[in-house]
Amino acid sequence: MPRTRSLRPARLSSSDLFRLGGSGLRARPLRAVLSALGIAIGIAAMVSVVGIGTSSQASLDRALAELGTNMLTVAPGNTMFGEEAFLPDTALSMIKRIAPVTAATAIGTVADTPIYRSDRIPKGETGGLSLQAAQLDLLTTVGATVAHGTWLNAALARYPAVVLGSAAARRLGDVPSVYIGGRWYRVVGVLNSVPLAPELDNSVLIGWDAATSYLSFDGHATTIYTRSVESQVENVRSVLAATANPESPDEVNVSKPSDALAPKRAANKTYNALLLGLGAVALLVGGIGVANTMVISVLERRSEIGLRRSLGATRGNIRTQFVSESLLLSALGGAGGVLGGFVVTGVYAISRDWPTVVPNWVILGGLAATVVIGAVAGLYPAIRAARLAPTEALAAA
Repeated sequence: MPRTRSLRPARLSSSDLFRLGGSGLRARPLRAVLSALGIAIGIAAMVSVVGIGTSSQASLDRALAELGTNMLTVAPGNTMFGEEAFLPDTALSMIKRIAPVTAATAIGTVADTPIYRSDRIPKGETGGLSLQAAQLDLLTTVGATVAHGTWLNAALARYPAVVLGSAAARRLGDVPSVYIGGRWYRVVGVLNSVPLAPELDNSVLIGWDAATSYLSFDGHATTIYTRSVESQVENVRSVLAATANPESPDEVNVSKPSDALAPKRAANKTYNALLLGLGAVALLVGGIGVANTMVISVLERRSEIGLRRSLGATRGNIRTQFVSESLLLSALGGAGGVLGGFVVTGVYAISRDWPTVVPNWVILGGLAATVVIGAVAGLYPAIRAARLAPTEALAAA
């Protein structure tokens, strides 16, 4: 007798599964659109809630950054004999080598240099202003801005030119030049008030090289301003003194971190917990909508299931069909939800003058979540459909 070979059901390719899942959706387009819309609303809610919250958080971080949450200052203290100490000439360059330090700059007091608006003013009437040699990157580090004129550049820093602090400009008046140490110095700019470094408001700032050439500046920094990675501010502070003056770290004064740093971190944690909770609720609502749609679809399509089973479709084929249909429905809704959430976030952020920030993880997470939702929500209806016997399904039609 000839041997009979057992028949194996044909396997469906990925393109077949896509067409099969799409045919189920096209058969009931209104229901598919409404179901996808429900998922899209859930995902859009998650993306927009997270995006708006993140944009708000970015705006808060920007406002708190203006309070100097990541800025520390280094200054010389006193020696063990009570005398005024000095920072080594290498202090600034050594501090810049600290890995979490993102920016560092310095000013140096030019001692015994009274400042006058005219050479005819008596020597004792100095107005209480101080002359400070400044590094060129001072403005960007301390967050200062120029009210009018210009800031020192590589050329001006070598010649007799100065920039006035806001309070110094008010005391000296609108003068084109100031008289310092027997020489006229051209006023090239005036700063706005500097909240993070108020000592600059009463200062007249001159280039480091010009102060050395014309005023016998000794080159020692009297204040070093540093900006660090915010999460590492405390760690940076712990090593600043030893880095600035390795031989005598006790002779170095380092400022404390801003009081706004702790509330900022607490606000970030609260935001993260809130966003995760709202996102989870939105995903749950979307998943329930998909599951409900697929269960109803199984009940309404029992005749189709019975016919396919009678024509040779296996239980695995039926399960795969409904899972693929659920995945396709969820993916369409998820893509629309991500796009809608991004648009909502952008419009709201622009209306509030916030930076528009939608984290990559929420976009990728939203799409991935829809796939998981589709698989989980479609699994039970798919198993239920596969368990229907062909005769039972046809009889119930």
